[in-house]
Amino acid sequence: MQKHVASEKWTPVTGSAWRRNDLSLLEELRGAERSLPAEAPRALLSVRLSALKAETTSPIRQELDLRAFALERGYRVVGVARDLNVSATRVPPWRRRELGQWLNERVPEFEVLVFWKLDRFVRRLTDLSTMNEWCLRHAKNLVSLHDTIDLSSASGQATAELIAGIAEIETAGTSMRVASLWEYARAQPDWLVGKPPYGYTLDDRGKLVIDPQAYRVLHWCLGAARRGVSARRMTTVLIRARVPTGGGGRWTASTLLRRLRNPALKGLRVEEDRNGGARRSQVVLGRDGIPIKVADHIFTEAEWRSLQAVLDLRAKSQPARRKGGATEFLGVLVCADCGTNMTVHRTHRKQRAYTYLRCRNCPSGGLGAPDPEAVYSGLTDAVVTALGAAPARVREYVPGTANHGPPKSPGSMVSAPGHWTLVHNGDTFRDRWKRGSRETMAEDLRGAGITCKVHRRKVPKARAPEIRLELSVPKGVADRLVIRKDAFTD
Repeated sequence: MQKHVASEKWTPVTGSAWRRNDLSLLEELRGAERSLPAEAPRALLSVRLSALKAETTSPIRQELDLRAFALERGYRVVGVARDLNVSATRVPPWRRRELGQWLNERVPEFEVLVFWKLDRFVRRLTDLSTMNEWCLRHAKNLVSLHDTIDLSSASGQATAELIAGIAEIETAGTSMRVASLWEYARAQPDWLVGKPPYGYTLDDRGKLVIDPQAYRVLHWCLGAARRGVSARRMTTVLIRARVPTGGGGRWTASTLLRRLRNPALKGLRVEEDRNGGARRSQVVLGRDGIPIKVADHIFTEAEWRSLQAVLDLRAKSQPARRKGGATEFLGVLVCADCGTNMTVHRTHRKQRAYTYLRCRNCPSGGLGAPDPEAVYSGLTDAVVTALGAAPARVREYVPGTANHGPPKSPGSMVSAPGHWTLVHNGDTFRDRWKRGSRETMAEDLRGAGITCKVHRRKVPKARAPEIRLELSVPKGVADRLVIRKDAFTD
């Protein structure tokens, strides 16, 4: 009886032009691959590019070269992870959209990970070291077409780390040069690099000048703010008038407020203030301690101060950003009327702070839930009652075995493929949530697709609405609740 051999479902690279010769070569390679033995190692091809342009052929060339290389090595291609417009410095392999899906969810489907060149795969030594450890732990192999990297030998592992170290030094040198350029440019009175702030544009000589249309928009906003018009109402008028935003996208109240609060409108150089959760800009001072002037002002100092004063009168003090989002159960608590997430908001009245939950699409956020803590407690009790007795099972990966019996070396001929298994130590989710925190419960609920609708009903002669929670548990929740550990967590 002939073994069933998994075949690859091939789709072309979006945004790249496959020529007739390329497609012909592709079919030839795939046809030759069918003659490989059924137990041949299964290969995943990794194709990456930092910047994808319409005319580029690099992803196509990478894929065809890798397919030819895999055929030469006797590997059967089972998939291609194409991550285009992705920086290898900023995004490690396990966080990329396609490759990350294979590394985190589709581990049993391949034995060898093949890439074109090391700098197309990683650019940080720590990322390569993490991938080396993951491959050895999961009995996978890393193979490069243009570098002598092969984890099936000790020398191949040493070469991989040496090349990654050189790539990291090169990346650090580039980052240092870019940082030096920015440090020089920010101290100059001329505009050398970067996108001009809203309200300004560059003339033919590269000089920063006022954009007439943006100037009129900003001064209209100044007058409207002085008349007590809200930022949300201003954005509605700008959208209806089809005023361009200057950077693409749609006008929003937060975008408009950031622009109206930008000190660059006084013709000064600014930089992002990274302290705190709010996105603000701060003035850059020269060596003499005086703000650096880079253009004519759109607002005078008096106009600027009066604008900030009226904006401060309408400003709302919001809770500080938290790691899990604007609420402890972000993505779980949703509005029963509009279906959007419930988030925490805070207002001040007569020197008292009021914290409440609101949604996004209902008019004025719908009826607010004035006691978020009571909602959290109600949700926690409902979840523990409904799901607390379920066994807390953990998904673990079992490496495959080679033809000769013992666990296979990376990339060896496959006898018994690797597979997932569920491990249960006797704990229930009630035990897990009792030991953990609300963030642990929230992560489990989001992963299982469990939501809780927040119903709010106006009560006569009462300021606070009546709150009712409706837990929504999808079918197959036992399988959805399986704990999937992150294999790449430090």
